[in-house]
Amino acid sequence: MRYFIEFSYNGKAYHGWQRQPKAITVQEVLENALSTLLRETVSVVAAGRTDSGVHAAQMFAHFNTELPISELLVHKLNAFLPKDIAVKAIYKVQPQAHARFDALKRTYHYHIATEKEVFLYDYAMQLTLPLNVATMNEACQILLDHTDFECFSKTHTDVKTFLCNIYEAHWQQASQELIFTISANRFLRNMVRAIVGTLINVGLEKLSLTGFENIILSKKRSNAGASVPACGLFLTEIIYEPSIFLEKVR
Repeated sequence: MRYFIEFSYNGKAYHGWQRQPKAITVQEVLENALSTLLRETVSVVAAGRTDSGVHAAQMFAHFNTELPISELLVHKLNAFLPKDIAVKAIYKVQPQAHARFDALKRTYHYHIATEKEVFLYDYAMQLTLPLNVATMNEACQILLDHTDFECFSKTHTDVKTFLCNIYEAHWQQASQELIFTISANRFLRNMVRAIVGTLINVGLEKLSLTGFENIILSKKRSNAGASVPACGLFLTEIIYEPSIFLEKVR
């Protein structure tokens, strides 16, 4: 049977999601926990690959097993896993369901602390300079008019296409934080952090709206802004077709 596991993690201590030979990753820790508790080698495929230091409030991954899954597995996993990874649920799904390729929409949030705040520095970029948020939101609307985002992609990646459909992009002020929300069918490596860095230049009035669009049209990463720190980035939601899910184990 194939199962989806829904979980979250604090990415501060990890070198991203995907296994690496000489670094601790979320995938390695989760696979080791499942393999230990199910007493068989378990491989998991996630909905996406977050970079080093990036967090996930909601992530899905799939795995296969012929063993019966107990409703206590979620409890056992959470007792076994470190405090910075939490399993929320396990679902029996269609045999061909794929956590990555069947995801219809992914949403990220990026947090900027607009005041010096001792409880946010691990989970937000610190930027106390004034930003023109209205102009930044105008630039967000420009994103919706385009689909080729090679200028925001990490260079020398092995992707076959730089096309993404962005459904939503906007900034909002929440107390002492400025929060960027972006939703798309897929994201390129480093894409969100590069977009945020470029939008900050718009907000600082170092870059015009025309200049922002010209960067997109140029398809050159060197023209876009610097990538912002990973600590402020959260994967917050992944949407699937409901028919994929057959039964919630817990």
